[in-house]
Amino acid sequence: MKNFIREIAPYLLTRLMSNGGEFGEIFYERIYSTILKYEDNRLSKAVEGIDEGVGIRLIKNGKTYYGYTSEITRENLELLVSTINSHEGEGKIKVGIEHLIGYSPAKIDPEDYFLKRKKEILLTANDIVRSYDPKIKQAGITLKDTKREILIINTDGDIVEDTQIRVALYVEAIASDGKNLYRGYETAGGAVGYEFFQGDTINIIDYVASKAAHRAVLGLNAKPAPLGSMPVIISSEAGGTMIHEAVGHGLEADLAEKGMSVYAGKIGEKVASEKITVIDDGTIEGKMGSFNFDDEGVPAQRTVLIENGILKGFMYDRLTAMQTGKSSTGNGRRDTYRNIPIVRMRNTFIAPGQDNPHDFIKDTKKGLYVVKMGGGQVNTVNGDFMFEIIEGYMIENGEITYPIKGAALMGNGPKAMQDVEAVGYDISWAIGTCGKNGQAAPVGDAQPTIKIKSLIVGGSS
Repeated sequence: MKNFIREIAPYLLTRLMSNGGEFGEIFYERIYSTILKYEDNRLSKAVEGIDEGVGIRLIKNGKTYYGYTSEITRENLELLVSTINSHEGEGKIKVGIEHLIGYSPAKIDPEDYFLKRKKEILLTANDIVRSYDPKIKQAGITLKDTKREILIINTDGDIVEDTQIRVALYVEAIASDGKNLYRGYETAGGAVGYEFFQGDTINIIDYVASKAAHRAVLGLNAKPAPLGSMPVIISSEAGGTMIHEAVGHGLEADLAEKGMSVYAGKIGEKVASEKITVIDDGTIEGKMGSFNFDDEGVPAQRTVLIENGILKGFMYDRLTAMQTGKSSTGNGRRDTYRNIPIVRMRNTFIAPGQDNPHDFIKDTKKGLYVVKMGGGQVNTVNGDFMFEIIEGYMIENGEITYPIKGAALMGNGPKAMQDVEAVGYDISWAIGTCGKNGQAAPVGDAQPTIKIKSLIVGGSS
């Protein structure tokens, strides 16, 4: 199919540009994917399939015209072009100036890995969760994998190919003491193949399953969280949920350049503590948001967004870059060929600092120690946020005393970043699926252990 598209692309693109335009593009995608779910000691869902299609885009006068098809024939592709641009004739394009191919570092291709062996991962995780403690009453295990092959041919003369392979394991545990229920969960994955579950240094399946079970059992004995403002220490183990949600979205140029971000118009200004450096990087090997090229054919790169507290720039896709006279930072991503590319994060993180994270707790008279955060809500216009706490502990007189439940963190992203008092030299990663404009994108996020002078802790006193 790729050969067919390469052969017909010059004709389609000249036809696409026959009535003018700034940019034209053909995007081909083939996705192999598997989703397996194991619940109530049985395989409740098993879906394996291939989705393939082509999207064609024209940018003209700053506007996007787009169409797609899963029936990849010459007739259908010509119909797409004529629907987007009904003008007859030929436009000027550049052809074959650069041909770039990205290769996945995955060692065990999901498409070559038998379903039986994938199911064994679920069974192993289920056994670990259920044997962790008699209080564990339910377990839910989900295994996902994708092998995504893309081909992008555009009017700038670029021909770009990439293969992106990802696997992810999600484990949920429910514990009960007869009166109360508590949920624990953990995830792991990345831009890797099934070798991810065969590491020599750590048993990923055991780690994820045990963590989920531990959190569920721990929550049964947790006390209600206090209510009020207090110092908060967020462990590196919590991942970068806060930096992704409370800060990262506000640094996406399609929002910032339209004034829909609290960071709009603040390039060069101090927007965080001098201890804070925020980076979005698509080149980190093995991380969930990594790739060789984005969905517009732009090479992955490392983008410094905030450096020592100073706002340095935003994340751009081609369209937003064209509209503002900037260059794409390789953040143009799309859910599938059915969608236009939009500005999306990749692997977003706070860079490690120089402070010793072991000192943070002993230097705190009273505060909250957050080990795992859950979902939440963010207003990108003003930066206000609220996040659920899955695993957290009270700090009293420099010591961790008891686990808490029913808690949430509330505050303002820029204010919280200004109030960061210490940044540890450690860092840990988490995986996620980011939603925006009805599209999903696999991402990674991370942070070191950080201490924030004060946040509002919501809960019951």
